[in-house]
Amino acid sequence: MSEGCAQCQGGCDGEKPSRRGVMFKIGAGLMGVGTVLASVPLAGALVAPGFVRDGDTWVDLGATSDYPEGETRLAKFTLPGSNPNDGETSRTAAWVRSMSGGGFQVFAVNCAHLGCPVKWFQQSRLFMCPCHGGVYYEDGSRASGPPPRGLFEYQSKVENGRLFIAAGRLPGLQEST
Repeated sequence: MSEGCAQCQGGCDGEKPSRRGVMFKIGAGLMGVGTVLASVPLAGALVAPGFVRDGDTWVDLGATSDYPEGETRLAKFTLPGSNPNDGETSRTAAWVRSMSGGGFQVFAVNCAHLGCPVKWFQQSRLFMCPCHGGVYYEDGSRASGPPPRGLFEYQSKVENGRLFIAAGRLPGLQEST
């Protein structure tokens, strides 16, 4: 046993640690820190969906008097959760159909086939998609063409004479027909 190191109780001969050992410890420590930093976004991506509440953001489309009974009009609005840097991509539209009796149907502007914007033709009372020839009746149901279903419909409500839609998420194929 060596007498040089009073703190060691055997096996210590008082030598300095080697440069190789110090570099190994520094490298292992940096790799550990890097692993922790890299796992933070992954953990956030796994946990965040549990905190997202879909469909609870109501967007004001204007006064109900802006949509005369029996007519279908285009309503433009800004997507919830957008910021000023999004520019024109934060804007979208929906087709609002004012039915007799005061009810409303609000359709996503996109075709259910591949998402091209549909256009309303008042004369024929049809929505038509210019991309692949999809046609929809005025109630949004599929008339002809390649779309697998009718137009996607937003949930809507009327409060204090104003029309609102649930625009927290976009309608999609998960919606029932």
